[in-house]
Amino acid sequence: MVAVSPDYALQLRYAWRVCSVTSLGLVLIGIAGSTLNVALPAVVRHFHATPFESSWILLSFLLVNTASLVFFGRVADLLGRREVYLAGFALFTVASLLAGVAPNVWFLVAMRVLQAIGSAMILANGTVIITAAFPPDRLSQGMGVYIGTLSIAQLAGPTVGGLIAEAAGWQWIFWVNVPAGVIALVWGAFTLRRMPRGPREPVDALGNLLIFAALTAFLLALSEIGNGGPVVIAGMAVAAVLTPLVLLVERRASHPVLDLRLFGGRMLVWANLASFCNALARAALILVVALHFQAALGVDAFTAGLSVLPVPVGMALASPIAGALGRRVSPYALSIGGSLFSAAGLAVLMVSARPGTPYWIIGVGLFLAGCGSGTFLTGNTTQVMSALPPGSLGVVNGFRLMVMNVGIVISVGLSLSMLTSAVSPSLRAQVYAGTLSRLSPVAVEQLMAGFRLTYGALFGVALAGALFAALARGRRAVP
Repeated sequence: MVAVSPDYALQLRYAWRVCSVTSLGLVLIGIAGSTLNVALPAVVRHFHATPFESSWILLSFLLVNTASLVFFGRVADLLGRREVYLAGFALFTVASLLAGVAPNVWFLVAMRVLQAIGSAMILANGTVIITAAFPPDRLSQGMGVYIGTLSIAQLAGPTVGGLIAEAAGWQWIFWVNVPAGVIALVWGAFTLRRMPRGPREPVDALGNLLIFAALTAFLLALSEIGNGGPVVIAGMAVAAVLTPLVLLVERRASHPVLDLRLFGGRMLVWANLASFCNALARAALILVVALHFQAALGVDAFTAGLSVLPVPVGMALASPIAGALGRRVSPYALSIGGSLFSAAGLAVLMVSARPGTPYWIIGVGLFLAGCGSGTFLTGNTTQVMSALPPGSLGVVNGFRLMVMNVGIVISVGLSLSMLTSAVSPSLRAQVYAGTLSRLSPVAVEQLMAGFRLTYGALFGVALAGALFAALARGRRAVP
C-alpha cells in the first residue's frame, strides 16, 4: 500500500470540491441546451416563429458563446478566474429568469445572447480551474467526472425538456435554470479559492470583433442556404474576406486573442482539428433525432425526450470509465477509439433512417454515438490540457473551446439546413414546429431523405475526426 502525504490528501480533497463546482456549471449549461433541443417545437408554436427565427433561437446562443470564449479566457487571466467564473453564473441565472417572460421571439433571442455570455464565462474557466486543482496523476479521473456531469445533464435534459413543454409550458424550460444557478453561485463562492492573476495586458478588441463578424456572416449564410439568394452569397463572401483578415490582425497584435504561436506544435493542431470534427458530428444529434420523432413520427415532446436518451446514457457511462482507464490507457488512444465509436453510431443511424425502423436499431446507433463522444471528450481534453505550459492555460483552453464551439455552431446550422432542404420551403416551418407528420406520408418520406443526408454528412465528419486524432501523437504541444 502506497503512503499518501498529508499535503497530497488535502490537495486531492480540495480538487474534488472544485470538481463539484465546475460540474455544476456543466450541468447548468448542459440542461439548458438539451432541454431546448427537444422543446424547440413548443417554443416555435407559441411564438408562431418563422424558420429563420426558429433557427436563430438556437444559433444566437451558439454564435455569441463561441465568439466570446477566448475573450473571457483572457479577461479571467487579467481580472481573476474565480471572479469571472462566478459572474458567469450570476448572468446566466438572470438571463434565464428573463427569458421565461419574453413577450416576443426576438426578446427571447436577446436573452439567449445574455445566457451565451454567462455560459462563455463559465466554460472558458471551468476546465482551467479543474486542471489547476488536481494533481497531474489524478487529472484524467477528475476530467472524466467533469465531462461525465455534462452527460448527466444531457441525460436529464431531453426528458425534463419534453415533460416541461407538455405539462408546465415553455417558460419553465428557462426558469428551471434559476434555482440551479443560485445553488451553483453560492457553492462556488464558498468553495473556490482565489487564483493568481496574470499580467495586466490589453484585450484584443479588434480581434474579438473580427472573429464575431466572420462567424456571424458565415452563420447567416448557413441558416439561409436552403433558400439560396443574396444573403447566402453575401454571407459567404464576407466570411471569406474576414477569415484571412483575422489571421493577419492576430499575427500583428501585441496581445492577440488568438495567439497563433501557441498552436505551432503538431499535437495541438491535430487534437484541435479532431475536437472540431467530433463537435461537428456530435452537437446536432439530439436536436435532429428529436425532430425526427416529433416532425416525422408525430410523437409528443416528452416521448421524443425519452427517445433520445441513449445518447446521454452512452456519454454518462463512457466518460467516467474513460477517465478511470486514463491511468493505464493513453488519452491519445481514448481519443481515437471515441471517434471510431461515434462514426459507428452515425453509420447505424444513416442506414436505418426510415419511418418504419424499429426503435431498438435507432437506440443502438444513438448509444454508440454517445459512448464515442464521452470517450473522445475525456481523452482529448486530458491530452491537450496535460501538455500545456501553465502560463498559457487560460487562452489556450479558451481557444480549444472556441474551436469545439465553432464545430457545434456549424453542426446545428448545417444539420438544420440539410435536413429541411429535402422538403419545399412552404413545409419547413412544419418541421421546426414538429407538425409535418400531420400532412402526408409523401412529405414525411421527403423529410426522411433529409435525415439520411444529414446522418451521412455527420458520419463522414466523424471519420475525419478519427484520422486527425490518430495524427495527434506527441506529449508536448509547444516547443
